[in-house]
Amino acid sequence: MAQQVAHEIKNPLTPMKLSLQHLQRAYQSDPDQARELLKRTGSTLIEQIDGLARIASEFSSFAKLPPPNPERLYLDDLLRSAGELFRRQSTHPQAVQWELPPEKVPVFADRNHLQRILNNLLQNAWQSIPAGQPPRIEVGLQTGNGRVQAWVADNGSGIPEEMRHRVFEPKFTTKSSGMGLGLAMCKGMVEQMNGRIWFETSDEEGTSFFIELPLAE
Repeated sequence: MAQQVAHEIKNPLTPMKLSLQHLQRAYQSDPDQARELLKRTGSTLIEQIDGLARIASEFSSFAKLPPPNPERLYLDDLLRSAGELFRRQSTHPQAVQWELPPEKVPVFADRNHLQRILNNLLQNAWQSIPAGQPPRIEVGLQTGNGRVQAWVADNGSGIPEEMRHRVFEPKFTTKSSGMGLGLAMCKGMVEQMNGRIWFETSDEEGTSFFIELPLAE
């Protein structure tokens, strides 16, 4: 449980910190720009902090991770919010790109669980890109047949063939640090929402993770 909590808390902290540092720099160089930037980033940061607070509260009482609390929400809004948070940690303005439909996309799911899933996929995508290579991460979704399919695609190194069958195993990781619990937890949370998660990968070309969920009525 401690490993799970540490993993889930760690993922959003770096982009949150970098967003605040960006605000500080903007305030020093252009206070007017800082005020406008604060309006755009404030609500996103508050959502992330609220999610972290829920996890910390549950952990302090030695309970399980928060049980799902499904509600009707818009998946396109969550995708845009999560991608925007990570975009600010890059020196490449177009590092994160969106492919979202013009209409709202409702799902019936737990907001905090979806935020943790998206944070995990974005963090993994970012870390898969070799140092010195311009990052390119695509966040998108499409609908059809009463389902919605969302994806996070990167231009990283790809997952080696001999490791692909173990990606969703608890404690499996290709990283030099970390407990490797993130994708196993993502899979469990997605399946709890009556959805599924899978990936496509190619050596030296990148990886795409897909999530499919039922559309809300």
